[in-house]
Amino acid sequence: MDNYFQTNRSHTAVKPWLKAVLAVCRLFFGAVFIFSGFVKAIDPLGSTYKIQDYLMAFGGFFEHFLPLALPAAVALSTIELLIGLSLFFNIRVRLGVWGGLLFMLVMTPLTLYIAIANPVSDCGCFGDAVKLSNTATFLKNIVLLAVVLVLFFNRKRLYPVFAPGMEWGVLLLFAVAGVGLSVHCYRHLPLIDFRPYKVGANIPEGMAVPDGAPQDEYAITFIYEKDGVQQEFTLDNYPKNDTTWTFVDQQSVLVKKGYEPPIHDFTIEDEDWNDITDDVLAYEGQTYLVVAYDLKLADEDALAKVQRLYNRCVLSRDTRCYVLTASTDEDIESLRQRTGVTYPFCKMDPITLKTIIRSNPGIVLIQGGTVQAKWAWRDFFND
Repeated sequence: MDNYFQTNRSHTAVKPWLKAVLAVCRLFFGAVFIFSGFVKAIDPLGSTYKIQDYLMAFGGFFEHFLPLALPAAVALSTIELLIGLSLFFNIRVRLGVWGGLLFMLVMTPLTLYIAIANPVSDCGCFGDAVKLSNTATFLKNIVLLAVVLVLFFNRKRLYPVFAPGMEWGVLLLFAVAGVGLSVHCYRHLPLIDFRPYKVGANIPEGMAVPDGAPQDEYAITFIYEKDGVQQEFTLDNYPKNDTTWTFVDQQSVLVKKGYEPPIHDFTIEDEDWNDITDDVLAYEGQTYLVVAYDLKLADEDALAKVQRLYNRCVLSRDTRCYVLTASTDEDIESLRQRTGVTYPFCKMDPITLKTIIRSNPGIVLIQGGTVQAKWAWRDFFND
């Protein structure tokens, strides 16, 4: 082992200033990747939904890979964790530099395309912990690419800390821990909830728009036709009183995004399509929200056990229960025929449901519009 360390430190001594620069670059790049991998690992379903959004936005051939979104999400978070931990703790650091460089050579041009084409509004690179625009994500990747290039061209000046056998063992431990963390959070709930529906959050407050908040600004264009020729006008110059022009169309383009509250598109409708949102959120007693955004993908045994919860709430004087889904009436009726459940379903936006809780089904307890507790079905129906 002594010969191993002597061999790897036999290079020309690194100048102090360069050693400091390399240390800062290594720790910075490693910390970013550890954070990025960790927030993805604790929310594998969130990463899965984001990958599915990208695949559906690209369309065509890419939609064939939708079933692989979950394993891809786990693999992505684990790779980021391995690269980050390798560089931060100086374990197989040259391999980590190679991995970081290859990762950035793939992601930087990809995020450039995303910044230009804007197929999805949020990159998802830091999960729900930090929201970045597509342009900001590309600029972030430019910085990371520059940092890893500094490390790459000086990789022979990055010396190992442990013997190779020990380093490989530590990396294997990191990989197992990363996959294990993702599997645990997939089967239960994220260890840390960064979403606006976390425990303690008040939903009505999250939906409120502050006084004086900026509004969306649109550029409105009018299209008129005269003598077979169409021409575009604005609000300032359109031919309002000129009857020789014929109105054809009106177009509105968002030029500046206004304030958007953390919670939006939160609307609950009963089976008769009545909006019961205010009634649900204003109720001062306890309310169980059973969230099953897609009944065809939900655990059917858990949905059958929801009947017991619903029955207890019906018998209670101060506890309510609502089963929320985005599934079709046909899927609801099919479930009822297969399981014999009799509880009513309420309709809600599927994206909102997947944001509320990362379980299908999942149970959320609210009181006075405030989230009191959340459970994955495995933890709630544990009998």
